[in-house]
Amino acid sequence: MSLPGWHSLFWRLTGALALFCLLLVSLHVDLGRLLTEATSYLPASTKAVLVEHARKAETALDERGVAGVDDFLQDLRQREQIWAVVVDEHQHSLSSVPLTEEERQRLNFVRKLDFPVGRPGGTPTFYIPFTDGERRLVMELPAHLSPRKYSELWEVLAQRVLPTLLAIVLGVLLYRLLIAPLAILRRQAAALSAGDLSARVGPQVARRRDELGELARTFDHMAGRLENTVSFQRQLLRDLSHELRTPLSRLRVAGENEQDIDALRQRLEREVEGMDKLIGETLELVWLDTERPSLPLEPVDVGRLWDVLRENACFETGWNVQQLPCELPAECRVRGNLNGLAQALENILRNAIRHSPADGVVRLAGRRAGTHWHLWVDDQGPGVPADQLEQIFRPFTRLNAARPGGDGFGLGLAIARSVVEMQGGGVWAEAGDPGLRVCLRMKSV
Repeated sequence: MSLPGWHSLFWRLTGALALFCLLLVSLHVDLGRLLTEATSYLPASTKAVLVEHARKAETALDERGVAGVDDFLQDLRQREQIWAVVVDEHQHSLSSVPLTEEERQRLNFVRKLDFPVGRPGGTPTFYIPFTDGERRLVMELPAHLSPRKYSELWEVLAQRVLPTLLAIVLGVLLYRLLIAPLAILRRQAAALSAGDLSARVGPQVARRRDELGELARTFDHMAGRLENTVSFQRQLLRDLSHELRTPLSRLRVAGENEQDIDALRQRLEREVEGMDKLIGETLELVWLDTERPSLPLEPVDVGRLWDVLRENACFETGWNVQQLPCELPAECRVRGNLNGLAQALENILRNAIRHSPADGVVRLAGRRAGTHWHLWVDDQGPGVPADQLEQIFRPFTRLNAARPGGDGFGLGLAIARSVVEMQGGGVWAEAGDPGLRVCLRMKSV
């Protein structure tokens, strides 16, 4: 199984989890080491306090002798709740109380002010020499002067509070990365299901380059297509109901007033045939718009296809072959669906004949443009204003029902465009000289 692309959520989640684990390890190892190093030595302020105690002890000894040392030690022990002695260079007590054997043993484990304070939880003992370098004050480090007095607090912060904060930050990042876009998708999906066809996820999520962005773009495309389809079908239903009223009205009038049974039967046949054709073309257009069938593509000789369509058109309309010339190069072959392209060209041809005079000419021509063929059908009808060229591809659009051929349903060109677009091509109209030019763009073989 291949790995996902670099913009995949997989890599973002992997990176977030890796960073979270790295920070946790750093908190446990690096921060713990830094805290241990920072609390293993006496700060300058603590050293200054201990040196000040030694100066007071030295002053008391020099001024009052043993009694001064006794008073100093008694005051120091009561105030700081520590063990302290003043000794000479031979570790003999300079107070009136001699050292016990345990105290003598303890003097072997004292340390200088620049030494580490020892293991965590212990009570380190320091010695501070007097100015003569021989006598010294030996004392336990008072608890309030210990550099590790806040160790438990720092451990709680490093081992509990900071990991919790990191987990919260990771949760916020994951929410912004995953939950927030999904919440937007859920909200817009709910709005769409409630009937708001304009609901869209929007560029905030759709511009992302990961799976959620792809999902958002797919949702917006689906919602847009759904909105267009529903709008198209609603308009088609309104137009179809309007179109059916005319033949039904004529049938009603004929049924009420026509006395000749044969004439009534002929009228009925014409109107039913027209309504059947109208409904058939409407259903075909709806099917093309909603189902969007995948048409199999194959090489199509457009010149030979035109010959077949021209023969059928001449038989139905009474036009002669010379009025429907084909000016395509012999090598004009496009990649399309034979039946679909035939239907599109037939609708365009019928529309051109319908709007041209009886002695007019409808011409098929084209040229190769890179990897495509640009085809066009010219008629000699009254033409269409430039600002209304796009309207003729809308269903039931008849710009002027009074002009020659204006009695159609206005569905032929709409069906032709849908069929050609399903083959990867395009259909549009241009103003002719005179008449109208309907253009097709198809991929060449």
